Amino acid sequence: MTRDSPWIAGINAVSAAVAHDADNVREVLLEAGAKNPRLAEIETEARKLGIDVRRVATSALSGIVGDLRHQGVVARYAAAKTWDERELPGLIEAAGGRALVLVLDGVQDPHNLGACLRSAAAAGVTAVLIPKDKSAPVNATVRKTSAGAADAIPVVRVTNLARAMREMKELGVWTYGLAGDASRSLYALDLRGNVALVLGGEGDGLRRLTREECDELIAIPMSPASAGAVESLNVSVATGVALFEAVRQRLS
Repeated sequence: MTRDSPWIAGINAVSAAVAHDADNVREVLLEAGAKNPRLAEIETEARKLGIDVRRVATSALSGIVGDLRHQGVVARYAAAKTWDERELPGLIEAAGGRALVLVLDGVQDPHNLGACLRSAAAAGVTAVLIPKDKSAPVNATVRKTSAGAADAIPVVRVTNLARAMREMKELGVWTYGLAGDASRSLYALDLRGNVALVLGGEGDGLRRLTREECDELIAIPMSPASAGAVESLNVSVATGVALFEAVRQRLS
């Protein structure tokens, strides 16, 4: 695993880090005088695990995370946990033929990336793949927006996204890229086996090499009433729609 970004902020993000990755939480800073019971829970759990806890002024918290809404708590982190791409085959094999992988090709807005990770965690994905370049890093904003999901699921940063997709296909994973110009509907697919859903970044969508590596391009049908008004969904919304169609099929 690799590491990035020294601070996380917000109740869910800090709570998840303490619960899932306490060895890498260096200290927790709490707003002095705050009465929120969830802050008290974080303090109790952190102290139990031997993590340094300090009560500080609100201005000190704001000075650390800037405009990011901290909800009275920040933590100094060794860095955001990510997974090495060499670990991906093991993750897929451990899923026993029901791997669900989310591939994000160049999502550069940290709020969008955080929202995608939150949906991925709720859908129980096997892993999320992001490229090392042309992607938002897993920073404090991503961790806050993801509500702790960045700690709960494997986020795999890959050097070459197209190559990683080829390797997944060799492991028996079908890769479906979402594209507005595709003719086949998401809802026409069987998503119950080893599946990777591939979504592009804001504005440009899937890059050419990524599109070429997909087994098939698919689309989320839009309402006829929206014709001309909305060309595409936000990437985080499209991610939620696609993932939970897979979840629906797997639960039926």
